[in-house]
Amino acid sequence: MNITACRIFEDEVVNVIENDQNIDGVIVVENSDCCGIVQKLEDAGCSHKVLPLEKIPFKSGREDPNRFSVIVNMLELSFHGAPKTLKEEVYTNVKNMANYSDGILLFYGLCGNIFRKLEDDFESLSCPVYMLKEDSGEIVDDCIGAILGGRDTYYNLLTSFNGRRTLLMTPMWILNWREMFRYGGFTTDPDDIETTKFVLDSLGYKTIGKVNTGLSYMKDFENKVDEFAKTFGFDVIEIDGNQELIEKCYRQFKNEMLTHKDNMSFENLTYISKQMA
Repeated sequence: MNITACRIFEDEVVNVIENDQNIDGVIVVENSDCCGIVQKLEDAGCSHKVLPLEKIPFKSGREDPNRFSVIVNMLELSFHGAPKTLKEEVYTNVKNMANYSDGILLFYGLCGNIFRKLEDDFESLSCPVYMLKEDSGEIVDDCIGAILGGRDTYYNLLTSFNGRRTLLMTPMWILNWREMFRYGGFTTDPDDIETTKFVLDSLGYKTIGKVNTGLSYMKDFENKVDEFAKTFGFDVIEIDGNQELIEKCYRQFKNEMLTHKDNMSFENLTYISKQMA
């Protein structure tokens, strides 16, 4: 199995790996964005190797049909600054990883709708490609939507703010807020706090929504949220998230890969998703 993921999903990837007893081995693709997940895998006691792509063996038959290896491919945040580049890079990585995988699970959402047709675009690929989905079969909106459990919960939360613009931040979001602000077009220089504060005020942001993911791989989440709130004069509200949607998507994809390796299809995945809902 291959997991190709945005670095914002770092904690979620570690979580599914740490809690899956069917995994024989973990290989992390060596690149400029693998350091964080490598450290977290080490801290969690998950045995793994870090290899450049050219040294990873091509996929081969499994001796035990119930066990498998996972290749983790983390992609950089900077791609979010240009939707066209993000799409091109993800598509290129999917094509590359097909040579090494019986299946590819993407830890991405729609990301502004650029991945709406991704599964269709790769329907003829040598291995199936699957994205994080809601029970309805719809691809999740983004990283926040995945943690909140889907579009309905996401929408209800946003409308509950009564027009008060709120930044929703998971642990990886708050850890990388400077990069995310720059790539998201908030500011060209997030190190310039006064200008960044002016931009946030102009956009109407007054509150940070601290999204508790249910994971604890980042030990100083609360301190970083408090530091951000103090820096920009924001109020902080607590928001409960969970891993149910992501864990379900991972579980159904894994089960289908193990039991129907040669006949895996998107139709089967959609059916299983509805049955497990």
